[in-house]
Amino acid sequence: MSDTPENPTATPPVIVPRAEHGISRKNIDENTLKVLYRLSRQGYKAYLVGGSVRDLLLGRTPKDFDVGTNATPNQVKKLFRNCFLVGRRFRLAHVRFGAHDVVEVATFRRQAQPDDLPEDPADHFFFSENVFGTPQEDAFRRDFTINALFYDIQTFSIIDYVGGLADLAARRLRVIGDPLVRFTEDPVRMLRALEFSARLGFSLDDSVRQGIYLRASLIAEAAPARIREELMELFRHRVAGQVLRNAQGMGLLPHLLAGYEAEEATFTLLDRIDLRTAAGTPIEEHFALAALFLDRFLRACPPEGEATVTDAVRIAGLILSPHCNYFHISHGTRHQAREMLIGCFRLARGLGKRGERRFLQHPMTPQSLELFALWHADDPEQTALAEEWRLALRRDEELLQRKSSESPRPKRRRPRRKGKGRPKTEG
Repeated sequence: MSDTPENPTATPPVIVPRAEHGISRKNIDENTLKVLYRLSRQGYKAYLVGGSVRDLLLGRTPKDFDVGTNATPNQVKKLFRNCFLVGRRFRLAHVRFGAHDVVEVATFRRQAQPDDLPEDPADHFFFSENVFGTPQEDAFRRDFTINALFYDIQTFSIIDYVGGLADLAARRLRVIGDPLVRFTEDPVRMLRALEFSARLGFSLDDSVRQGIYLRASLIAEAAPARIREELMELFRHRVAGQVLRNAQGMGLLPHLLAGYEAEEATFTLLDRIDLRTAAGTPIEEHFALAALFLDRFLRACPPEGEATVTDAVRIAGLILSPHCNYFHISHGTRHQAREMLIGCFRLARGLGKRGERRFLQHPMTPQSLELFALWHADDPEQTALAEEWRLALRRDEELLQRKSSESPRPKRRRPRRKGKGRPKTEG
């Protein structure tokens, strides 16, 4: 019988002793070490788990550190006064240090068997996510082999039940178990596969690639709020262009974003935005949204045509509305995205048009100009136009500052002297 999440065998793990790997405790978060040590001293298994082990082995700085243990959530809570239990679907312990630092502690879980499940089918989902197990059973429940490596704080060794070390060395992304089954269980794993491949520079295993082709349509069943957050994670991790390009190539993108498809020009724009984010400019959702729909907007409302600003307002709203409604995007965010699209339309028409002064002072104009410049980065004529607009913005800002400094101070109102009011009338 093969090693699968449903039937992990008793095959002994690969254990790499401290002398043969590069993970050092000095690279692990101090508060995470405190949690690991206390669990270990109380007789529980205490492992660093998941992406943090992967990143440390790759010489990268982990985004966060998670802990796995055989202590139940209630047992963890008894050990730490600063512990709070969270989650109904997946019960976790959060150990808090100060106002912002949280160490997440998860109890090892296993795949629920039919005999484990309660009689009421409505309770199956939440119950099956909280069936506790061994470290080996927990490893086989995880998504990718490179995310199922454990670091044992007691022996300082790496423990590998699923072949993750070999895949790490080969720079290959492989699903634990059958990709068709695992993608059916959680279709968002398909997007995560593309994200990890792009972030780490790993190749996709052929079985993963084939699984995405065959199960692409299932991702439309995922919760819109979850997809929306995963999309923004792509932008935050600076891989939006590469991942969405690959997603379209594999037939995943239309199912992922409610029928959305793009031309190569849009993916090139997203690549430039990823570089902008990598240079230190935080990405905001309205900026990403405007970038996704800029090409479609300019095709529907070409600046060199007869369309007016009123037409641009209407068309921008029509183009954004289906996406924003499906993903429940707030009116504030969609308004900012719409203003950026309208701004790009006005920028493309050039200077000297009616309402220019008001447009220069609009709060979204600088971001519109930034998006416009990224869109036209390989067009010398449009790049020159963008520079003219920058100069116009600078002149307008200097003019406002000069007027502000030259304006006379308002007259101070003299206080009213007592007894000088209206005389009282005799009653």
